[in-house]
Amino acid sequence: MEDLVLTRLKRLQALASTGRHYATDAFDVERYEEIDALARALMGEALNLEDLTGLPAPQEGYATPKLEVRGAVFSEGKILLIQERQDGKWAMPGGFCDVGLSAAENIEKEIWEEACLRVRAQRLIQLWHKAKGPYPPDHRDFYKIGFLCEPLDFATPETGAEAMDIGYFTLENLPPLSAGRMARRDIESAFAHAALAASEAEFDRTG
Repeated sequence: MEDLVLTRLKRLQALASTGRHYATDAFDVERYEEIDALARALMGEALNLEDLTGLPAPQEGYATPKLEVRGAVFSEGKILLIQERQDGKWAMPGGFCDVGLSAAENIEKEIWEEACLRVRAQRLIQLWHKAKGPYPPDHRDFYKIGFLCEPLDFATPETGAEAMDIGYFTLENLPPLSAGRMARRDIESAFAHAALAASEAEFDRTG
């Protein structure tokens, strides 16, 4: 789970972005911009970053989390994973959502681009707040949405532009996972839903 200091700094920056957008007084705008800059600097310190250019810029309008989709595709009891170019490790196909498409349309597009497979999003299986899960610290705040996907034909998957390699794996023989994108619990959940051992989507429960 994410460190509380980082959680509060991300919340502070979101409030600064929202305040700047709705402010009508030039001095208030300046104050919100300064708060945003301070939050970014403190976030960089919390994450031990020397270069702050990768930290999020102020959002336009009301600041909200980003959305990431991941798709579980199975064949003969094995799950499809792609090897990411950024770190050489593995994850279910997916990525951040594009504007103008539904979450289901986004994952169908991502799987086509990364694995050259036509699929249909069949069932929602996960909705996680990344900051509350077993993932490395991240300066961004976003939700991770997982779908069980059904292939529309019998095509063999091929690596798309964003993948180094591709393959099907059993739960007992998983390759090294891309920690920022995927945790073992995500894959275990996908296997449970594929086997109909789980019927409801998993999410971060309160209390």
